[in-house]
Amino acid sequence: MLMTLIWGSTFVLIKQALNDSSPLVLNAVRMALAAALLAAFYWKKMAALTRPALIAGVLVGFFLYLGYAFQTSGLKLTTPSKSAFLTGTSTVMVPLLLVAIWRTRIHLWRVVGIVLALAGLFLMTVPAGGAGLADFAKVNFGDILSIGCAIGFAFHIVFVGRASQRFPFQQIAVLQVTTAAVLMAMTAPLLEKPHFHLTGTVIATVLVTGIFGTAVAFTVQAWAQQFTPATHTALIFNLEPVFAWLTSFIYLKERLGVRAGAGALLILGGVLVSELLGQVEKPDEEHAIGGKLQASSGG
Repeated sequence: MLMTLIWGSTFVLIKQALNDSSPLVLNAVRMALAAALLAAFYWKKMAALTRPALIAGVLVGFFLYLGYAFQTSGLKLTTPSKSAFLTGTSTVMVPLLLVAIWRTRIHLWRVVGIVLALAGLFLMTVPAGGAGLADFAKVNFGDILSIGCAIGFAFHIVFVGRASQRFPFQQIAVLQVTTAAVLMAMTAPLLEKPHFHLTGTVIATVLVTGIFGTAVAFTVQAWAQQFTPATHTALIFNLEPVFAWLTSFIYLKERLGVRAGAGALLILGGVLVSELLGQVEKPDEEHAIGGKLQASSGG
């Protein structure tokens, strides 16, 4: 829960840091710091790295890169709380991916949870039109990028769950963050106008997200999930957008409004219904959802 609080609060911190840094460069720096710390901490495990583990870790890192690239770029254009709630839909997208790609059966309550979350996503991202229902022309591009982030993290949840069943978690942790950092650095000159100014906010963001939001969070999860079932862990993670909204309300005076607030409640309700009442059909899915912390969908 402490890690979830840190992640939720970092949405506001990152939003402020984006005034002095481009999204991909900021991600590259914070992830390089996290990768260095993880490699130093888990070097004994990395010495025994195998080629299959390397391939799995790089694949997981690619989806981690997509999730963070979309999330941070979207956060520059939308509000911290909307970004957090939209990112939170990644959990209910996991069963959709398992059904669509891996032909996994899905429980009825998971279907209900997915429908609720998608309805909430619609309310949060599509403004009311002249007739009161929708005006797609006014959809915020930052919200669209945040939905792309949720899809990227959903793939990451599935692949990190499968990889951690076959290989040591420590190896996957180092490889995925290192891969994401390299991809951020490589694509920054191609996808944005790179800039990075060492202001106090940027330094604080890199330290908090790199050390606590990534490196420490991976270590805490490796310890904590020995005692906490994966489903309970996923439920705790649902507090992340709540913490993001609270910190945004306190520091940025952000208010969601009736429509966006209803959407946020539907997303939260959909995830809760899916996790509390939806029974898992495959061990892979349970493990994958439990691996959401490794996606670190907030900071």
